[in-house]
Amino acid sequence: FQKTERLLIKEEYLMSTGIIIAIFGAAICAALAGIGSAYGVQCAGQAAAGVCAEKPDLFGKLLVLQALPGTQGIYGFLVAVLIMVQTGVISGAPVDLTIQQGLAYLFAGLPIGIVGWWSGIYQGKTAAASILMTGKDPDASAKGITMTALVETYAILALLVSILLLFGIKI
Repeated sequence: FQKTERLLIKEEYLMSTGIIIAIFGAAICAALAGIGSAYGVQCAGQAAAGVCAEKPDLFGKLLVLQALPGTQGIYGFLVAVLIMVQTGVISGAPVDLTIQQGLAYLFAGLPIGIVGWWSGIYQGKTAAASILMTGKDPDASAKGITMTALVETYAILALLVSILLLFGIKI
């Protein structure tokens, strides 16, 4: 009887470990992508503040450029919510996951977490350069938006990979 009880306790521990790993996957993808976006928006915001001090009429054009690096944080948040919905965390009734299933959720969150982190930073730097360009030539803001949006492409691809991985997990 004790051996059976110990096996049940061990099995219960392993199942709870899977959900903890999945929750970590949700947290890490939201956190990394959010950090990249926060840095990118801050970097672009510094440039925009300098240009707005000299040319306040450009605020609307600069705001668009500053906001673009924030999308990676949204993508990371979206994947985190999808993980929490699929695992029952949001409903308050988390499902029992094996360690392998928990790892699958963790790894599904990594593409947008890692790519979102880096692309948010680099998109912010591109946005800052585009803001400075717009400060010198206000008609160039569309070119700046295009250049900044190109960096976004890789975040979107990573988002798609994360979503496809999530929908491939069987629980």
